[in-house]
Amino acid sequence: MNLENLDSLGSKIAYAAMTIMVRTCRIEVAAASNADVEAALASMRARARVAVDQLLDDAQGAPWIAETAAQAAAFELAEAGIATLRERCAIAGTAR
Repeated sequence: MNLENLDSLGSKIAYAAMTIMVRTCRIEVAAASNADVEAALASMRARARVAVDQLLDDAQGAPWIAETAAQAAAFELAEAGIATLRERCAIAGTAR
């Protein structure tokens, strides 16, 4: 397995997940502290291994859906970040 390509894929998925999270949670991101954003990113990193493993399994079994599988991985990571960010903002009293 080419690790350089895997790193590139991981970076692209992470960028897509961050874009989804920021566009979905504009208000929360604007009001979030650095600690809130770091917590959201930590949630995304925690879910990354499972999401990428699922992506690789899907792409190996059905190569024609690799792009869709990558998008699904990005959404899964974004979901983890969004949930954490919204939870922390709700605790802090930041309106959505």
